[in-house]
Amino acid sequence: MFDKTDVKGPNAHPLYQYLCAQKKGLFNEDIKWNFTKFLVDSKGNVVERFAPATAPFKLEQRIIDLIREI
Repeated sequence: MFDKTDVKGPNAHPLYQYLCAQKKGLFNEDIKWNFTKFLVDSKGNVVERFAPATAPFKLEQRIIDLIREI
């Protein structure tokens, strides 16, 4: 995606609508901040959702595990 994209509200992009519907946040399904991370497997299943404060390197092992499942 190369254009400005809405991630919440009535104009949210369908990708974000799907991601949020599959994995709800702590209080609701909305994205709190633009650094929310979603881990998606090779079949398009949303495996896990991570808070904006989660450092990307902390996802490394989960990503490696998903790659090994392929």
